[in-house]
Amino acid sequence: MQKVFSHSSLSSYENCPKKYHYRYVEKRPADSESVEGFLGKRVHEILERLYQFVGEGRVPSLERVLHRFHANWDTQWNEDRIRIVRSEMKPDFYRRLGVRCIENHYRRHYPFDAEKTEGIEKKIQFRLDPAGQYEVRGVIDRLARARDGALEIHDYKTGQRVPRQEQLDRDRQLALYELGLRERLGETGEIRLVWLYLLSNQIRVSRRSPEQLEELRESTKASIDCIRTETEWEPRTSPLCGWCEYRDVCPAQAQTPPQ
Repeated sequence: MQKVFSHSSLSSYENCPKKYHYRYVEKRPADSESVEGFLGKRVHEILERLYQFVGEGRVPSLERVLHRFHANWDTQWNEDRIRIVRSEMKPDFYRRLGVRCIENHYRRHYPFDAEKTEGIEKKIQFRLDPAGQYEVRGVIDRLARARDGALEIHDYKTGQRVPRQEQLDRDRQLALYELGLRERLGETGEIRLVWLYLLSNQIRVSRRSPEQLEELRESTKASIDCIRTETEWEPRTSPLCGWCEYRDVCPAQAQTPPQ
């Protein structure tokens, strides 16, 4: 059974206990990944590299950044492993989405001096309780210090959907990271949760009160308890089944078409 949890593992269980069992209990390797996941990884690694250069006092041209993106895409593309659920879409369609994400971010934030980068792909691991029975980890895309002194947790999104503000105000992932930063770094000032929707070139911001963070702590512990007492691991069919890497072995044999 998993000892250290993450937002991703908790979400996996909430979406489908069977998928969680395959991935985190059996540790069954996936023989494929979705093209959306591939696209997200390529964009994230380019922005990581970009901010590394910025931190060294060098701002590469957009042309160079896109050249690296295309090189990485070509090197790592594997048509036998990458699944395109929407069969009417071709790989170049997703490549163009990646280009648009990078162009939008570059042009909006150039010359990248609005905040000071405190961390890139920053790993964080912390306990929700003094006894260490509930441990959580994650990776922050970018940690930035704004000009007003606030600490910002940045999360890059490459999908087309932009959630409503009330959904983001209930989001668990970045709020967990805030909880961890306050515990591990002793941060007492303002922390902003920032989502950068690269494809639509939109930014969303949310904040959490101390009371909300404590509620999150308790609800996350309850979610972990639920997983620890699970014995059935029943599949839960949904439109997400079309993108599941374990679809071929799942007993539900979900045929729900993607939306």
